[in-house]
Amino acid sequence: PPSPLEPLFPPQPGASPGFAERVRQHKVRLEWVRVEPAGLRGAVRVLNVAYEKAVSVRYTLNRWASCAEVSAAYQPPAPADGTTDRFCFHLPLGAAAEASLEFAVRYCVAGAEYWDNNDGANYRLRGRPRAAACPPGDPDSTAWIHFI
Repeated sequence: PPSPLEPLFPPQPGASPGFAERVRQHKVRLEWVRVEPAGLRGAVRVLNVAYEKAVSVRYTLNRWASCAEVSAAYQPPAPADGTTDRFCFHLPLGAAAEASLEFAVRYCVAGAEYWDNNDGANYRLRGRPRAAACPPGDPDSTAWIHFI
């Protein structure tokens, strides 16, 4: 079945040209996302400014009337470029997965805070309504064989 959420941005920004330079310039960038039955999974790349760092994802299902935040976990091994680290996250959406979703990534390091909010537009995923079950019809209308 199709996923209940559809990204309104390229789901693999880390595969686009110039990604490493954008990470160096902005300190934090979304690398990829994948919609799964249990929620949204993704990875973030951050510039390795200091050993101690915290990465989290702030998200909303109701256009920021309320929001939640989940921590991202360091994902070893470090990328081969030697200057960045990768953090992975999972947003547990459950029954709310049919709603629209917006999120932004926060990176706290060396007393500073950096955000990746898709250049001010937030990362947005549109909810797709689930297909309704077909109403029962005349059981004989589709039968191939009738028994007497």
